[in-house]
Amino acid sequence: MSRLILAFARHADYAQLASTPSAHQPFALNELGIEQAGEQARLFAELIDTNGWQLISEIESSTMLRAWQTAEIFKAQLQKQNEVELTINSFDELAERSVGSVANLTVEQIEKIVEQDPRYDSLPSNWKSDSYFRLPFQGAESLLDAGKRVATHIEQQMKLVERKPETQIKLVLGHGASFRHAAYHLGIIEFDMIAKLSMFHALPLLFEYDEKGHWQHIAGEWKKRQPKREAID
Repeated sequence: MSRLILAFARHADYAQLASTPSAHQPFALNELGIEQAGEQARLFAELIDTNGWQLISEIESSTMLRAWQTAEIFKAQLQKQNEVELTINSFDELAERSVGSVANLTVEQIEKIVEQDPRYDSLPSNWKSDSYFRLPFQGAESLLDAGKRVATHIEQQMKLVERKPETQIKLVLGHGASFRHAAYHLGIIEFDMIAKLSMFHALPLLFEYDEKGHWQHIAGEWKKRQPKREAID
């Protein structure tokens, strides 16, 4: 029976600026992140081997360095353990939510800019985690906007896969907040679960995609978010 599985993993830990919405920070994995990615890649390779699944040769990642590096570590381990030849393709569509022209400024700086601009009211206290809120700057997205972008890309790419008799699995590396919102758009989780869930670094979540376009979570654990903790990927 033909089966198609998406394995989506959040990038591993990286050198993130303090008090700064992650947006499109261009920094690399730190030592912990390299260890996380290596361990999860080894376990993922074993999972594929144990189940006899066929790994689709194209690994996808966002264009952010932290996601690409995580994909590179997975690629090296999968090629080593499963004796396959893999490639990595990066897509802007898999990036985290953009905050537009204030990208990589601190929360304090962003809020001060808004307060000093006579066109705008002060930002709401929960602006970073409000799924509907979009900063009033060129290029900015809401979290739901970013999720829709990611969901659309994933569905388009999964529909392009030629189904075969054996079970196939496609690996995608991206970001936690944009994927949680993508999961809502894909019908994987309910809206009220977005704020309650997070993703472990580098741990793939597995979803079966059937021929009718429906999704089912089949493996991998969501991380339960602590109450009132705001999301910074």
